[in-house]
Amino acid sequence: MAKKTYSLGSSAAAYTPGIIAWAKNGYAFEEDRAGMRQVLAKAYGIPEDAAHKLLSGEVEHRIEDDVVVFEVEEGD
Repeated sequence: MAKKTYSLGSSAAAYTPGIIAWAKNGYAFEEDRAGMRQVLAKAYGIPEDAAHKLLSGEVEHRIEDDVVVFEVEEGD
């Protein structure tokens, strides 16, 4: 399977590495997962499955300047 790379950039209003850290912390609570996943997916234009993999820690991410980068197997 091919890997899809996602690059989630920051803006003057939102520092993405901080948002991801906050969302990963919130994702630890079962009742908050759907909301966290949906917010991340809509805010960054990524599939909810990719958001789940990032927030659950299923895939590793790295920070390049103020951009969060991670890879997900497509069709997974």
